[in-house]
Amino acid sequence: MTTDRTQKPDSLIRQEGMNVLLDKLGKVDAERFISMVLREPFDYTKWQENLFEKMTLSELCDKAMSWYNTKIQQ
Repeated sequence: MTTDRTQKPDSLIRQEGMNVLLDKLGKVDAERFISMVLREPFDYTKWQENLFEKMTLSELCDKAMSWYNTKIQQ
């Protein structure tokens, strides 16, 4: 993750995105994910709006802190 305000080039974002997909999903599921997105495009902004809809602020905070703590320990 960059700390300055410069915009990353598309090629770097594409490479970092693929690395994340491969690390988290593995090669086969990363390819399946890409195929699904291409085949069935969805409105990411609308999806984000509903992502935490059923969570209280406290629950969201707990999940965020838990995620943060896991990343710090790595």
